[in-house]
Amino acid sequence: MKNLFVGNLPHSTTEDELRSLFSAHGNVEKVSVVTDRETGRSRGFAFVEMSDAGEADKAVAALNGTDLGGRALKVNEARPKTDRGFGGQGQGRSRGGSRDDYHGHARQPREPRW
Repeated sequence: MKNLFVGNLPHSTTEDELRSLFSAHGNVEKVSVVTDRETGRSRGFAFVEMSDAGEADKAVAALNGTDLGGRALKVNEARPKTDRGFGGQGQGRSRGGSRDDYHGHARQPREPRW
């Protein structure tokens, strides 16, 4: 079993379209187009699970960079969430850090507004 990441999808792409695209290269177990929780609109990427790792590798080689709806697909092996950094946490700041810790300099006290 191998899980593939498919990025740069047109927002109109359906799970059935992806299933037929990847089925030409092997047995597809599951297709999940990722959608926005609030709007329900596609976020432009999906995950495709293929039962045979060899077929999945062939699908990556065949489909990465191919055109779908005017967009070049990005297809590679999906990585677990834990392998990625802190997305959206800001440049150079760690989780839980305060502004006072920035570059090791304490902030200057502010004058009262009144």
